[in-house]
Amino acid sequence: MSDEAKTVNVAKITKSSVAGLKADGTKPAFLWDTELKGFGVRMMPSGIAAYILKYRTGDGQQRKMALARVGTVTAEEARKVAQQHLGKIAGGADPAAAKSDARKGMTVSELHDAYQAARKRDVKPSTWAGDEGRAEAHIKPLIGKRLVKSVTTKDVADMQTAIRTGQTSKRRRKGRGGHTLGGAGAAARVTAQLSSMFEFARKTLEIIDRNPVANVEKISIKGRERFLTIEEIGKLGKAIREAAAELESPVGLAAVRFLLLSGCRRMEALAMPVEWIDFPARCIRFGDTKTGRQTRPMGASALEALKAAPSDKEWVFPAERGEGHFVGLPRVLGRLMARAELVGVSAHTLRHSFASVAAEMGFSELVIAGLLGHRPAGVTQRYAHMPDAALLVAADRVSSRIEAALDGEERGKVPPLEPRLRDTAF
Repeated sequence: MSDEAKTVNVAKITKSSVAGLKADGTKPAFLWDTELKGFGVRMMPSGIAAYILKYRTGDGQQRKMALARVGTVTAEEARKVAQQHLGKIAGGADPAAAKSDARKGMTVSELHDAYQAARKRDVKPSTWAGDEGRAEAHIKPLIGKRLVKSVTTKDVADMQTAIRTGQTSKRRRKGRGGHTLGGAGAAARVTAQLSSMFEFARKTLEIIDRNPVANVEKISIKGRERFLTIEEIGKLGKAIREAAAELESPVGLAAVRFLLLSGCRRMEALAMPVEWIDFPARCIRFGDTKTGRQTRPMGASALEALKAAPSDKEWVFPAERGEGHFVGLPRVLGRLMARAELVGVSAHTLRHSFASVAAEMGFSELVIAGLLGHRPAGVTQRYAHMPDAALLVAADRVSSRIEAALDGEERGKVPPLEPRLRDTAF
């Protein structure tokens, strides 16, 4: 297969000319600059494009080297890099060979840094930070000093086992938030991240021929099925009241109550700025969630919990010591569960419990997805057209039911849905 499937020449490569370049079928396309000989853009069938430089060495060998991915630098910045290389080539240098030699000696830690730098503009900051944290906690300590080309399938399998058995678990040296934990979930996420890194090394850097993660047996993660029954929610409510009387963290108790009444994810709630809450519209306007920016309807009981939370000017759930938002939820929740004699309960269990109550009340998966902020394929389009009032009624009904169980009272009942809303939403 020739890689000269499609070639376009322009006087000078610009942002607009790059935007107009499209690959044909399974073959890459090339855009060449006639003003600066050898400077071009290669567009892969996947849609990934890179600025490149084609030249001949002093002994007549043709080379083609990538300068930078399109989008990480401007066309003019790439042009300056190409000019610098051409100056060195005129003096007898072979930058592509030098780059290849350097990559052959690249360590896993260096690969991670290159991988993160290449994708920083393409992923959400929270995703990028999560990958950075896992690499620092697990990948670099275990195999960071190994040469990329020397890593074997066994090395990856041993790393996965070490993480799963907690060998990389330790107390964080900086910041707040307790321990860096291992376990099956962490091992599975780190292995998936490492696979992407090695694919980057194989396809983009071209320093290995195969991905050593490909044949590693993946860890199967069982779904989180634990949820609180109405009776257990009552026990939790009693534990919260008793803990409040004994001076348990008021911020932590408020956070637990809100998570159960809203179905929010743990960090959606804890890292929530006050400015995101829109009380008149009865919603939270999230600047960022697992699925991006989002407006989430809130039931009246959940909004009352927010009003009662000991907020400061910035955070709904502020840190009780120092700056920033509250991070001590796992400890507070653990003490509450011990008091209530409930086991297997995490912050995610509270979210799952909200969904479980909604399902028990007869709401469809479509409506529950809207209440939880899920964005599964094919569902967004189906519920995006639903009236806000329909989801608000559903949120009211579910949060009111949970509040009644928490407080041990039969109160807060919501009137039956109007026929119009029932027909439209449910």
